[in-house]
Amino acid sequence: MDNWYSCKLCGKRFSYRSTLCQHMNIHRGKYRCGECSKCFGGSKDLTRHMRSHSGEKPFECTVCGKRYTTSHSRAVHSRSHDRDLLPFECDQCEKRFTSLSALGKHVNVHRGIYQCTECGRRCPNSVALAKHRKGHSDEKPFQCSVCNKGFTRSLHLLMHSRIHSGEKPYKCYVCDKVFSHNGNLKLHMRVHTGEKPFKCSLCNRSFSQSCNLQQHKHQVHSNRTDELKQNENV
Repeated sequence: MDNWYSCKLCGKRFSYRSTLCQHMNIHRGKYRCGECSKCFGGSKDLTRHMRSHSGEKPFECTVCGKRYTTSHSRAVHSRSHDRDLLPFECDQCEKRFTSLSALGKHVNVHRGIYQCTECGRRCPNSVALAKHRKGHSDEKPFQCSVCNKGFTRSLHLLMHSRIHSGEKPYKCYVCDKVFSHNGNLKLHMRVHTGEKPFKCSLCNRSFSQSCNLQQHKHQVHSNRTDELKQNENV
């Protein structure tokens, strides 16, 4: 075929010039992972790859609640569901389960059995609740050597210490902006990718951050969300 576009660095051939240009980004290191230095042709590919390091799984199956790193993986998983395999449905959120015992454990979340008495947050099980409660504990064994501020976890101390050091080890390989925390970099990457994983269940608008979704619900659907909460507590 005479219309191939060949890469002069590795010899790979492509049908379209645009595909070759995207491939060249790999050689240039334009979209490079800050964790393992692997390079990608585009920002979306980099964003998907970064979830392998962060463990972020923004795409949730509406049937069983299982989460995935990409929408494609979730779509493939969704096809595996059969109502005969998941016959027990929660009458409050429509999630389905294989057994009555599994459904019973799930219903405890709606009943508030695994609910924090400090802030009202509901957790899926007792282990998650115990972990959450540590955040309310007065015990803070990890202390900053600069300002003496205490923290319940060593990771929180590490993140705080960067306020004093000015260290910003996480760099965006699209615009070179730097961040002190990996989580902030992940949020920033959505500016480039346009990804909006947080969808409003009331009007299907999507947002790049969960806080923006909550603000939207409060401003636009405040009456509706109050009604849902009242029904949930019945």
